[in-house]
Amino acid sequence: MGKEKMHINVVVIGHVDSGKSTTTGHLIYKCGGIDKRTIEKFEKEAAELGKGSFKYAWVLDKLKAERERGITIDIALWKFETPKYYVTVSMFTPSLCIPTHHV
Repeated sequence: MGKEKMHINVVVIGHVDSGKSTTTGHLIYKCGGIDKRTIEKFEKEAAELGKGSFKYAWVLDKLKAERERGITIDIALWKFETPKYYVTVSMFTPSLCIPTHHV
């Protein structure tokens, strides 16, 4: 019986347009949570929309509106495992979750 993998939970919070999706997508890629071929596919698709630098953001930004506008609209959740860990990444922008018309 082998040693059970440790669970790691990562929460990313930040202001709109602060680079959360890009940084988090790059982290997921570097940790092996998504393969190079998928990143290359995202890079090609993003370039076709004139947003080539968004390839890592598209790991988390799945909605068509998110990709067209270049902003995260919904809370993002990504799970993957490495040889040693189970990893869960949660990302959100507080201003998207709190109605601002009351402020």
